[in-house]
Amino acid sequence: MPTPAALRVGIVEDQPLFLAMLVRTLAIDPGLIVVAAVRTVTEALHELPPGAADVVVLDVDLPDGNGISLGTQLRRRQPDIGILLLSAHDAMDLLLDLPPDVAAGWGYLSKTSSTTEQTLLDAVHCAARGETVLDADLLDAMRPRAGSDVAALSDRQFAVLRLLARGLSNAGIGVRLGITEKSVQNHVNAIYATLGIDADRARNPRVSAALRLIEQTGPAL
Repeated sequence: MPTPAALRVGIVEDQPLFLAMLVRTLAIDPGLIVVAAVRTVTEALHELPPGAADVVVLDVDLPDGNGISLGTQLRRRQPDIGILLLSAHDAMDLLLDLPPDVAAGWGYLSKTSSTTEQTLLDAVHCAARGETVLDADLLDAMRPRAGSDVAALSDRQFAVLRLLARGLSNAGIGVRLGITEKSVQNHVNAIYATLGIDADRARNPRVSAALRLIEQTGPAL
């Protein structure tokens, strides 16, 4: 049974089998409750009025539109709603084209590489908190573009940035890399400085860093 504080999740996925799999997977987590599971943009706009869900999981390709435009509409109707995109293709760079007023806190997972239940559950919770979480396998395949600010990062800083973009906290990054949380914070501060990100501005600097990573990297050759 869901807890009283369970996050309400809407799912928009046009493939019936994958939609059913998503519903079953999210049901594993007692902190989540699926409030709508629909297959089209039209159904989503009807079943997910403002305040109906805390986070939505959206397929990018839908029969009567796409997850990007749908997420934009939902975010403008409910500014605090979390958004997690799913795609069968590497479409992570679509996040760079989001309108500025809705750009913060979108997550992205690939249907082909993000194959564990826990990856999906963690990403839904991150999206509900307004954080950006990106597909781990896609991030691992990315390399900095020559001459970019990301290319100026040290190997350790680049490793920290990729883990940050996966939605890990400083403590989680420290455990993964075997360093102290204080060391992680020092690396994060250095990353912000190198990328020209103001840690005090209104926009979440971790989100800005994740987007800069997408913008200034490409697949390994």
